[in-house]
Amino acid sequence: MSVIWLNGAFLAADKPALLAHDRGLTLGDGLFETIAVKAGVPLRLDAHLKRLREGADFLGLPVPLDDTGLHDAILGLAGANGLTEAAVRLTLTAGPGPRGLPRPEVPAPTLMLAAGRIPAEAPPARLVIARTTCRNEKSPLSRLKTLNYLDSILARREATARGADDAILLNSQGRVAEATAANLFLSLDGHWVTPPVSDGALPGTMRAALVRNWRAQERPVSVEDLHRADDYVLTNALGIRKVLKILD
Repeated sequence: MSVIWLNGAFLAADKPALLAHDRGLTLGDGLFETIAVKAGVPLRLDAHLKRLREGADFLGLPVPLDDTGLHDAILGLAGANGLTEAAVRLTLTAGPGPRGLPRPEVPAPTLMLAAGRIPAEAPPARLVIARTTCRNEKSPLSRLKTLNYLDSILARREATARGADDAILLNSQGRVAEATAANLFLSLDGHWVTPPVSDGALPGTMRAALVRNWRAQERPVSVEDLHRADDYVLTNALGIRKVLKILD
């Protein structure tokens, strides 16, 4: 039976964990990170924890453990589940609170880790451009991995209904932002290009690594750019997925 890590304790994954009045559950008040562990090593952990702490500072949330404690909790959970390769989700919420928007004066954050196997490599994706929703690049939350993914859920449902694997989200200006749970890279005129964070792209840890290693250019991407690109890939913390084509 798999286990989770909750506020310092290992619990059976099929047992109730969060309190009914946890703000992460009632209001989506929190953040998360998905961290790949391979050969017993959490990949790009410094970048993940830096993003977590910057997001927590912006939201006014304390992170209960230091980086060493988080590292040990991640590896401890993977080991408790018998995994040397794992996808570990770290969830930080504002913790329990009364009804309403204001937080308790002294929040008691919830920190929960869950682990599973890294998914098998997916086949090349067929994409559509989402029509039902868009990415709000003007919101500071577009730069954070918050617990609210409803726009992405709506876009993924639309993609499925249209016979595709994923959807590209445009921003409020009609420029390309990202896919529902991945950054997008395009090969244009012999160079890799990716939409900038200012256009609504999440500052992904894999994205940052590829911008550096591929010398990719961060610049606005139009729908016209999508149709003239030579190649595309989707990237997230768990890997890189090729794109087969963009459907109408």
